[in-house]
Amino acid sequence: MTKTTTGNFFEDFRLNQIIHHATPRTVTAGDVALYNGLFGARFAVQSADTFASAIGYPRAPVDDMLVFHVVFGKTVPDISLNAVANLGYANGRFLNPVYPGDTLTAVSEVIGLKENSSRKTGIVFVRSAGYRQDGQMVVEYVRWVMVRKRDEKAEAPGEHVPKLPVAVESNLLGDGCPLIRNGQYNMALAGSPHRFADYAVGEKIDHCDGMTVEEAEHQIATRLYQNTARVHFNQYAESKGRFGKRLIYGGHVISLARALSFNGLANAFHIAAINGGRHVAPLFAGDTVFAWSEILAASELPGRDDVGALRVRTVATKNRPCADFPLKNGEEDDPAVILDLDYWVLMPR
Repeated sequence: MTKTTTGNFFEDFRLNQIIHHATPRTVTAGDVALYNGLFGARFAVQSADTFASAIGYPRAPVDDMLVFHVVFGKTVPDISLNAVANLGYANGRFLNPVYPGDTLTAVSEVIGLKENSSRKTGIVFVRSAGYRQDGQMVVEYVRWVMVRKRDEKAEAPGEHVPKLPVAVESNLLGDGCPLIRNGQYNMALAGSPHRFADYAVGEKIDHCDGMTVEEAEHQIATRLYQNTARVHFNQYAESKGRFGKRLIYGGHVISLARALSFNGLANAFHIAAINGGRHVAPLFAGDTVFAWSEILAASELPGRDDVGALRVRTVATKNRPCADFPLKNGEEDDPAVILDLDYWVLMPR
């Protein structure tokens, strides 16, 4: 009896299948420090216990994207170990804060399956959720991933493409953020004077800075999340693949874009939801990432006068500064574009 696993292939999945993922992961202050060292995020609420406690948190919460990546990493051995590529996200919400010392677990449900015409791969749609040790859900999201088949002749495990909402309704936002104490949010310490009302729908922001991706930091980051996908680690195998080299984890790009967005969105201290996202093109070590954002919508939250919600579209590019944005019609598929992410952030009013 074999004691090892090569992971699930497309024909191993079944609609409505529930998967409880190994391994529980306690998030530590060391994890937070390493994450900050890799991406350089500067949002004040996640950077300083003093700042966070002044506005109503017990202490600095763990960065939303670190929580996302840890939960995502739990799902990889069961969902995407044999992936060709992670394709997109939808209907994601951050529901409760996570603090150093909290332990996270993950559960996924297969909500869609579609074999590709080549019969070599198929698309698997999953709804994944992360939980704290007290049973509270901290994050949930849908993603779809292209997975290899073990046997091209194997019958497809049914076909169903789920219908997903275009965006999370604004009245469902805000659960992951406590009420901000009136007058205690220090704009000078946060790094920007711009509040919710200072942003207009249609406004576009060039985040100016660029960050070059190094092989070592990507490897460290992906291991930090216990993400074991072969396309990121196994150069021997990937040298024979489509690109001839390892791919940078798409979530690495999201964290880079989020860190870069501080320059222009410094007070967008909490990601409340992910409406949708696409990894448009691959990224490789040595490429430089730039980002720009567009304000798609602004919404007040029911029963809250402390924060408002901005719907933001952030586009990340490789080796192309964003001074010439916005992209013209059709340029969304420009080879420089690597990420197109639509999400809600909370900002003080």
